[in-house]
Amino acid sequence: MSAEFDEKTRTELEAAVYRRLVEHLRGRTDVQNIDLMNLAGFCRNCLSNWMKDAADAKGIPLSKDESREIVYGEPYDQWRAKHQKEATAEQKSAFDKSNPHRH
Repeated sequence: MSAEFDEKTRTELEAAVYRRLVEHLRGRTDVQNIDLMNLAGFCRNCLSNWMKDAADAKGIPLSKDESREIVYGEPYDQWRAKHQKEATAEQKSAFDKSNPHRH
């Protein structure tokens, strides 16, 4: 048995889940994007790209930098300077083997 929701309720629940995911990722700065890509096939950049794609589809002006700031909670370059580490050889090898999509 699957739950039935009206469109508005479904959209509100999906939005709440998205916000919770983004907040969770903002709190887990120890998890690198390459780790997310290796394990799940998507990362914070993917989420920001999907946000931009959705805005583009609706004709809403949103730059790549703006969509990344929505996901990261701060400018992307600032987040990278504070949290991004150089990928290890093992991470790079796993990335190459997993063949996730490229940004």
